[in-house]
Amino acid sequence: MKKGDVIGGYRLISEPTNANGGKCMWAFAEKDGDQYFIKRFLEPKRPRDDAADSPSVRIRRQLSKEFEDRHRTIMKRLRPDARGGGNLVLATDFFHEGSTYYKVTERIDTSSLEKPQALEPRHKMVLLKTLGNSLKQLHDIEIVHGDLKPLNVLVQKRDGAAFHTAKLIDFDDSYVSGSPPEPDDVAGDSVYGAPEWRRYMQRDGSAGPEQLTCAVDVFALGLMTHVYLTGELPHHDKRYGSPADAVNAGEQLDLDTRLSDEMLDLVRRMTARAPGGRPRMDGFLKALSDPKVCALQHRRPSTSRPTPSAAKPAATAKPASATKPAGAPGTGKPAGPRTSRIKTNLASTPRPRGATPPSEPVRPAAADAKSAPAPAPSPPAAAPSPAPPASDTSAERPSRVRINLGDRRPRPGSS
Repeated sequence: MKKGDVIGGYRLISEPTNANGGKCMWAFAEKDGDQYFIKRFLEPKRPRDDAADSPSVRIRRQLSKEFEDRHRTIMKRLRPDARGGGNLVLATDFFHEGSTYYKVTERIDTSSLEKPQALEPRHKMVLLKTLGNSLKQLHDIEIVHGDLKPLNVLVQKRDGAAFHTAKLIDFDDSYVSGSPPEPDDVAGDSVYGAPEWRRYMQRDGSAGPEQLTCAVDVFALGLMTHVYLTGELPHHDKRYGSPADAVNAGEQLDLDTRLSDEMLDLVRRMTARAPGGRPRMDGFLKALSDPKVCALQHRRPSTSRPTPSAAKPAATAKPASATKPAGAPGTGKPAGPRTSRIKTNLASTPRPRGATPPSEPVRPAAADAKSAPAPAPSPPAAAPSPAPPASDTSAERPSRVRINLGDRRPRPGSS
C-alpha cells in the first residue's frame, strides 16, 4: 500500500500512515472525481478461498466471517442517507482484496477545535447536544459506538455557521448492544472505557458480553463532557490506570467543582459503576436545555459559621485553674478578695525593716459565687477588730507612715 496504488478502484493520493490508526493504515484516495478516506485493516487476515482445510484455516475463516458480518450489519443499520445522520461520518464501501480488508468513507476536513473548553456556555451546549443527538441515533437502533473518545469526534464550524458541531467518526469497533466481539478482538481506549468494558477485557468473569450495552458509550460521553467543559478528565487516584479502574475499585471520580450543580449531578450519574444507573441519551439531552448548565462558576470557600461545639469555650466552661478571678460589675478590677487582703495586712503587727513578707497562698478561682471557697479563718489569738469609720483612719495611718518613712533622718539645720 503506497501512494499511487489502485485498490478496489480507489487510487491513493497520499502516503499511507498509521497515525492514530490503531491496527490500521490509512490514506486519502480518489475515485470518479471524488475524494475518500480509505483504511486498511492489519487484521484479521482472510484465508484464500482455495486454502487447504486445516484447524488454523477454519479458525481464521470463522474470525473473518464474524468480522465481515459485524461490519456489514453496522453499515446496513447506519446508512449515510438516514435522517439525522448528517453528523455521522459513515462507511460507503467495505471489501477485501486478497487477504486484506478495506473500508472507505467520504473525505472530510480532519481539523478539529483544539480547546472546546474555551467556548462560551451556549456554544458548549450546542456542541454537546450535536454529539448527544448522534449517539442517540446510534442507540435508538441498538448500536454501540465502542470507541468513543475526543479523537473520534471532529469539532468543526462550517463557513457562515454560528456554532461548532461534533462529527462522530470511526465506527470500526461498533457492535450491536449486548453482542460485542471476543475480548481479544475488541478495540478501544482504556482511558475512556467503561467499568464493565474493562472487566470484560480482563476476563475476570464479573462482566459478560450481555453487559456491554449502549451504557458503555454513556460512560465515555460523561468523561468527554467533563473534558469539553473544563479541559481535563476527572481526576482519580494514581494507583489506577484509568477512570474505569478507579470506579471498579469503589473510588469516586474527582469532578471539577467549577461545574454547575446540575452538570456535576449529570456527569456523576453518567460515570456510575452500574450500567443501569447511567441516564439514557434522552436524559442527557434534556439536561442541556439551558446554557447555564454548561457555565463554569468559581465557588467561594465555605463561609458557614462554626457550630457552638466548635466555637471557643465560654469562660464558665473553663477549668478552675484556667479561669481568671471574676471582676466587679462594670469594672476591670478584681472583686472582694483583694480588699480582704489589704485589711489583714493593715491589722497585722508592723514587720521589722528589711524583712521580706511571706507569700500569700493563691486561692483557687471560682466559676461562680456558689462554688467559691470560704475565706480562711483568722487565728484565734488575733480576732479581727471592727473596721474604723471612714473619716477616722488615724489608728492605721501612723503605722503606714512609720513603715514607709521611718528611716528618714533629720536634715542639718532642722529643728
